[in-house]
Amino acid sequence: MTLARFIVKHCYRIDDSPRYKRVKRFFYDLIENPRSAIRPYFDVFMILLVLASVFMLMYQVKVDMGEFGTTFELCAVSIFLTEYLLRLWLYNDVHSIFIEHFERAEFVDKPFKLGPPVKEVIRKKWDYMTTPLAVIDLLAIIPSYRPLRFLRLFLLFRLFKLFRYARSINEFAKVLTEKRFEFYTLAIFLAFVVFTSASAIYFFEAKVEGGQIDNFFDGIYWALVTISTVGYGDITPQTTEGRMITLVLIICGIGVISFTTSVIVTAFSEKMNEMRDNRVFAELEKRKGQHIIICGFGRVGQVVAERLFQDRDPFVVIDSEIENVNRAKKMGYLVIHGNADDSELLEQAGIRDKAKQIICLTDSDVSNVYITLTARYLNPEIEIISRANREHTLKKLYQAGANQTVAPFEVVGMIAGEYIGQPVAFEALHGVLSGHEGIGLDTVAVHSDTLLDGTRIGEIDFSANKLILFGVISRREALLDGLTSVYELSDRRLHFNPQADFLLSGGDVLVLIGHRFSIVHFKDSLESGVLNG
Repeated sequence: MTLARFIVKHCYRIDDSPRYKRVKRFFYDLIENPRSAIRPYFDVFMILLVLASVFMLMYQVKVDMGEFGTTFELCAVSIFLTEYLLRLWLYNDVHSIFIEHFERAEFVDKPFKLGPPVKEVIRKKWDYMTTPLAVIDLLAIIPSYRPLRFLRLFLLFRLFKLFRYARSINEFAKVLTEKRFEFYTLAIFLAFVVFTSASAIYFFEAKVEGGQIDNFFDGIYWALVTISTVGYGDITPQTTEGRMITLVLIICGIGVISFTTSVIVTAFSEKMNEMRDNRVFAELEKRKGQHIIICGFGRVGQVVAERLFQDRDPFVVIDSEIENVNRAKKMGYLVIHGNADDSELLEQAGIRDKAKQIICLTDSDVSNVYITLTARYLNPEIEIISRANREHTLKKLYQAGANQTVAPFEVVGMIAGEYIGQPVAFEALHGVLSGHEGIGLDTVAVHSDTLLDGTRIGEIDFSANKLILFGVISRREALLDGLTSVYELSDRRLHFNPQADFLLSGGDVLVLIGHRFSIVHFKDSLESGVLNG
C-alpha cells in the first residue's frame, strides 16, 4: 500500500469515527463555542492563569522564586501551548481536505497525489497562525525563554490574551473593528494635524531665545500632548505665532475627542441588541431541559407568557417590534428581537434540540403560516401551536404542519353564545383570564369504579361547591344525547357545557372554573366519598 493510499484510508477512518467527533466537539465547546455551558469556566480559569503568570514574572524581576517559580512558569506555558495547538487543530478538518482531493481525483479518473492536499492544509493552518489572536497566543509563550532576557518584553502579550476570554473586552474589540473605516479616517486627519502643527511650532519656536523646541521630535511631542488636551506644561510657546497654533490645535483636539466618542457610542448602540441576543442564546444553551418558543408578544402572547411564567415553564419570546421586546424585558422574560420566520434565528433559539414546543401568536396569519412551515422543516418532531385570525387560515396552518390551532375571536364568540344570559359565568371567565382573586381553571379526573363513574352531570351540585362546569373531555367517539357542542382534540373530544343528562364514565375529565379553594374542597369531598359536600 502506497503512502497516499494509507493516508486516505486513515482519513476515512477518522471521518467515520464517532469517538473522534465527540472529542473534537468537546474541545470545540470548551474553547471556541460561545454558547457552550462549559466555556465560561474555561474562560475564568484562563483569565486567572494569565494574571497569575504575569504577576509571577513581574515578581521575579527582583525576587528569586526558585524552583516554585520555574515549575509554575513551565505549567503555565504548557497550558498555553496546549491551547494554541488545540485551536490550530480545531480551525479546520485536515482529513476532510485529503478526502475531498482524493474523491475529486477518483471522479476525474486521475492519480491521487499528496502534494495538493498538503499544500492546502499548510495554507489554511498558516491562515490561522497569522490571525492577530493566534500571533498573540504564540508570542505569549516566548517570555518563558530565560536566556534571552529581552524577550520578557513579550510579557505584555499575555495580557492581550485576555481578549480571548473576557467577552466584554472581546465585544469591545469587535465593535472597534467594525468601525475601522471611521477610525482610519480619524487617524489620517490626526496625523495630518499633528505633523502640520509640529512643523509650524518648530518653524516659529526652534530659534527663539528661551524656546523649548530643540528638534522636530519635540514638536511632535508637544502637538500630541496639546491635541489630546492633556497639557503637561513642560513645553510652552514663547511666540505669538506659536500661541495661535496652540489655540487652533486645542480646538482640533476637542473635535477629535468628540468625533471619537460619537463613533464609539454609535457603534455600541448598533451592536447592543446583538450583544443582548447573544446573551439570551448563551442562557438558552445553558438550560438543561427543553423550553417553549413564543413567537409574538402581543395581547395573546403576553397572556400565554404570563401563564407559563406562573407555571415555571421555561420559555423564550421572539418579536420584531421593539416596544414588545422592551415590554417583555421589563417583565423579566428572555426575549430575542427579530423575525420569528428567520430560520437562522429559530436555530439559534434551539428549535432543533432545545425546544419542545413553538407557539405562533403573531397578529399576521401570513407570518404564522410561514413560521409554522419553517419550524416544521427545522424540527419534524416539535409540537406547533399556531394562532389563526381568520377561519380560512386554519386549513393552511394544518397543511403547513401545525399540530393544533387557536382561533381566539371564534372561541370568544362560542363562549358568549353558550353562556348567554349567565352573567355569573362571564364573571368567572373574566376571573380566569385576568387571574384575579385566585380564580382559575382546573381539571378533575373521573376514575373507574369511583363516585363520579356512572353519574350524570345533573346529579352534581356544582353551584353548591361554588364551581362552574366548563366541559368534559372524553375519549368516547359516539356523540351522546344532550350535548351542546363537541370539539375535536388531538386524541379526545371536548364536550362543551354538557347538559344535565350527560353520563360520566371512567377516563373522562371534568374541566371546572372557580376559586382554587373551591376546587380543592371539591376534590377533597370526592376523596371522602361525598358527591355534593
